[in-house]
Amino acid sequence: MRFHLALAMLCAGLPAVAQQLTPAQMNAKAKAQNVPEIPFDSAPNFLKLPPNLYLGEGIGVATNSKGHIFVYTRSQETRLFEFDQRGVFVREIGEGLYGFVFAHAVRVDKDDNIWAVDEGSNMVIKFNPAGQVVMLLGRRPESVEGLERTPAGNAPVPPAQSYLFNRPTDVAWDAAGNIFVSDGYGNSRVVKYDKNGRFITSVGTKGSGPGQLNLPHSIATDAKGYVYVGDRSNRRIQVFDNDLTFKAIYDNVGAPWALCVTPGPHQYLYSSNSNPDNNNAEIAAVTGDIYKMELDGTVVGKFGKAGKQLGSFTTVHEIDCRNENELLVSEITGWRVQKLTLHPEKAAK
Repeated sequence: MRFHLALAMLCAGLPAVAQQLTPAQMNAKAKAQNVPEIPFDSAPNFLKLPPNLYLGEGIGVATNSKGHIFVYTRSQETRLFEFDQRGVFVREIGEGLYGFVFAHAVRVDKDDNIWAVDEGSNMVIKFNPAGQVVMLLGRRPESVEGLERTPAGNAPVPPAQSYLFNRPTDVAWDAAGNIFVSDGYGNSRVVKYDKNGRFITSVGTKGSGPGQLNLPHSIATDAKGYVYVGDRSNRRIQVFDNDLTFKAIYDNVGAPWALCVTPGPHQYLYSSNSNPDNNNAEIAAVTGDIYKMELDGTVVGKFGKAGKQLGSFTTVHEIDCRNENELLVSEITGWRVQKLTLHPEKAAK
């Protein structure tokens, strides 16, 4: 596979996320096409909603330490639902909340706090396990004078500010509790805050060079604090260290709409390829795949295909991988969440 490494790495040596490459790893086309297919099952009718309550666009899905499931959805209104580990509806969180405008992602941290990332209100909202708001990042634009006019497509983006977002997309944390936000559609950057929400640093401007971003759509961290960014419109994953210094690019897995890093002593990176290039039949043919990768970018398996039936995918928007072989995936255009059980021991070689 092709890696673009920062010059500093040549002097300091490669970190764990970008180990010495073999010739096979440097060939992105061969590596992406010649990996095992991982068999999997999808549980039918897993989420059980009460009568007259429905999911809209399946934007975000996450689990807590008890296995409870949180779904952040765009239906008639933006809503956040909780289900138990069997998929039975438990409660709604934040009904009527001022910061709920246009859902994008939900994550749960190591202390079971629930974080909602709202693209429409430009806010990241932290709830404690009881469902109370305990921290706000960003601010909803004031509408007292009416809605802001959408700028032209080629209009320059206003300078990014430390505590304001422009259509944020996702959130992650390191072991110290530092907060990383992908700020997303407008600002094309990643921002780091401390655990109390104080600005530390940021990286990224719109572009296609190393360290530049074009719609950072998803973000995940590993146990060592490295940051993985789904650079969706550039069709690549970028890797940064904990100080947001650029380290590597993985450009062999299509357009990464959703990223997730597993816990445990051996961590894996899952990435969904959910955006076809309709002008390139070879790329379009793999749309719907989810890739399982080592943290150094080596693809170890893939599964899934485009489709609307159970076990196929329509634009996977978020992945929960708290259990390496038991995933939850939300589909924005399918209005659903699927629970997947992977069987890597049966993977075709």
